Amino acid sequence: MIRQMRSSPRAEGNPVSDQVLRVQSSLSSRDHLLLQWLRDHGVLTTPQIAHALFPSLDFAQRRLHRLTALALIDRFRPLRADGGSYPFHYVIDQLGAEVVAAQRDEPPPRPGYARTNRRRWTATRLLGHRLGVNRFFTDLAGHARTHPDHRLQRWWPETRCAQTGAFHRPGSPVHVGSLTAPIHPDGHGIWTHHDRPVPFFLEYDTGGEALTELLRKIAGYERLALHGGPRWPVLFRLHATDRQTHLHHYLADAPTRIPIATAVLTDTTPPDTAVAVGPAERCWWLHRHPNQLTLAEFADVIPDLDIREAG
Repeated sequence: MIRQMRSSPRAEGNPVSDQVLRVQSSLSSRDHLLLQWLRDHGVLTTPQIAHALFPSLDFAQRRLHRLTALALIDRFRPLRADGGSYPFHYVIDQLGAEVVAAQRDEPPPRPGYARTNRRRWTATRLLGHRLGVNRFFTDLAGHARTHPDHRLQRWWPETRCAQTGAFHRPGSPVHVGSLTAPIHPDGHGIWTHHDRPVPFFLEYDTGGEALTELLRKIAGYERLALHGGPRWPVLFRLHATDRQTHLHHYLADAPTRIPIATAVLTDTTPPDTAVAVGPAERCWWLHRHPNQLTLAEFADVIPDLDIREAG
């Protein structure tokens, strides 16, 4: 059940015209980055936005309220089945989508884009999965915000990864984009530490698929590399330690040349007495490596990690 907070018909359907120009002067670089994230990644919660971009939750809430009042973003709040509600979930509004289009020198979104987008996220069964994927990347961004030697250099959504030629490299023997759906990552990123990049693919696993399906996904990354695509680490975010152990047992019997790493990460804020573990921390089990690693340490232990950017 969803409680809709508001709609902004005054922003939808208007030509780009003067509205974009009027609002530009009130936007910071952080506002622009948030608008781009919402345009590309669909939906983010208040805690995700606050952790990734702001020094405090109060600061984030005040700024989000202002951007909502300007009709740049919109919000909804799902209700819990057992009572109460989840945090506000933010999506881009029509004017915000027009601002992003102007920044990127793209055609403006069609009238009614924001309404359709908002309805999609309030109704989809995939909301939890998308929020989990976005939580992974906003956790990285939040770590980088408080650790200046780290940076989330790239964050691509599933749709960007699926575009033809997304991971094509000049000189590849075969245009990898012409392969029949070789991979379907939930996201792709480049994480840097002291300017040493670690490109990766993310597979966000909720435990709903058989382990053999995860092996099938790995085979797709093998085919991609075989045809000249990047041989980047594939990160499996898993929900339970037993699933992690079983996957590595499977990998021992089905060796792969693609670096495979797993981590057990939760999507809920832990109690005050617990310690939250994020994807930038020492939580990764790289197959065949004896010790847990940070994501940044992949640059040290993966031989011949090809850091040339594709796309």
